[in-house]
Amino acid sequence: MNKDYFEQLLIKTDLSLPAPEREPERQYYFIKKLRGIYTELYAKKKRDLCYHVETYGCQMNAKDSEKLAGILSMIGFKPTDSEKNADFVIYNTCTVRENANLKVYGRVGYLGNLKKKNPDMMIALCGCMMQEEHVVKKIKESYGFVDLVFGTHNLYMFAELLYECMLRKDRKPLVRVIDSSDKIVEALPSEQKYGFKAGVNISFGCNNFCTYCIVPYVRGREKSRKPDEIVSEVAEMVDNGVKEVMLLGQNVNSYGKDFLKNKAAAERMNQAVDFPELLHMVSMIPGLMRIRFMTPHPKDLSDKLIEEIANNPKVCKHVHLPLQSGSTEILRKMNRHYTKEDYLNLVKKIKDRIPGVALTTDIIVGFPGETEEDFADTLDVVEKAGFASAYTFQYSKRAGTPAASYPGQVPEDVVSERFDRLLALIHDTSDKLAKKAAGSVSEVLVEEINAEKGTLTGRMNNNMLVHFEGDEKLLGELVNVKLIECKGFYYLGELI
Repeated sequence: MNKDYFEQLLIKTDLSLPAPEREPERQYYFIKKLRGIYTELYAKKKRDLCYHVETYGCQMNAKDSEKLAGILSMIGFKPTDSEKNADFVIYNTCTVRENANLKVYGRVGYLGNLKKKNPDMMIALCGCMMQEEHVVKKIKESYGFVDLVFGTHNLYMFAELLYECMLRKDRKPLVRVIDSSDKIVEALPSEQKYGFKAGVNISFGCNNFCTYCIVPYVRGREKSRKPDEIVSEVAEMVDNGVKEVMLLGQNVNSYGKDFLKNKAAAERMNQAVDFPELLHMVSMIPGLMRIRFMTPHPKDLSDKLIEEIANNPKVCKHVHLPLQSGSTEILRKMNRHYTKEDYLNLVKKIKDRIPGVALTTDIIVGFPGETEEDFADTLDVVEKAGFASAYTFQYSKRAGTPAASYPGQVPEDVVSERFDRLLALIHDTSDKLAKKAAGSVSEVLVEEINAEKGTLTGRMNNNMLVHFEGDEKLLGELVNVKLIECKGFYYLGELI
């Protein structure tokens, strides 16, 4: 939805009345209230007030940050790329790995030093990390200069929380973290990074409970958005210039399963839709050129979804298929619900049905109990699957997950040595695969203007990047590029 739409909502908001109970109207009420406060601060400072949003973690966090930025922009704040120049700083945190938490603590300490020089500076922390009780306790005890703390389940209440925070007389942190919520509130202002591509949330939470993962505990159980709301949002984006959308969920394959638990009621509301059907519905929007999605789970990637990808020209021929381990025994300990053979059979099915598809993956090295034989199974899958690229991680204990207390923790030097071998193999297999495309012509969406004058970066249908010379006016356009030379995970190309 464009800014004019949100401005009209603000015009209709009557501040002489109590705050509405209904969402998102309630949040527009507080945005309008905050505009009044901003005007007073602007007059006092005699300059624009600036905000900085820092995002850690996944694409869903990035989407959440766009909403935070959109709300701050509607209030009147201007964006800045540096905390040093900001009057309001918000860190949207990730807690998938312990070192992510440590990084945030370090950055918050840095903000504390900035606040000593600028006492009026406001600091907010939100996101997955804030859903952990011990984290909130540490913020209160060690980082008392933080102004506002909230979590994943009430992020939509940002405007209301900020208003409450700015009215407080003391400088103690305002903490508003809730354990769960069944609400989905999406019709909020958003500052998209790109005008031509955007992410769209289709579901929230996860029911899989992989033993190494904290996400189900901080994001909650799976909740699907209504398909008509998703289609309406994408259509609005396309009307405003978006050519490519990425449908986002912790496990997109589970989309709609919560509706189907009460199928009769869902059908009455026209909501009995699964993920392949949602893909098809979105693809029918005129003017939309490309559809991506992130992230599916191998255990329930259906034949129906494979057929939709194969037959639908708007769905990009790229499937991110997290492996995590090639060992059936380690997969069992991870609670992944598939075997090595299941995974390889799925890879074969996808590649047979979708020629030229690019497969990418996630792999964890050194999960508790991983033997050399287990790791050899991972290498075997990498060789046989032929991944275009992979996100690789060395296992580290994550407090709050079952795997953190598992016996057989693998020594760091062993994990490091295996990790190096895995990287070398992935580089070799992906390089051989990528070189096969050299000399061909591919349609790319121009996404970036590089620092080097006259050089652009575009993304191919299969998610690979290509750098080529071209005019900056091509930003956001679909163009044909000849792939001249493969450089591993990207190409050098020539505009056709």
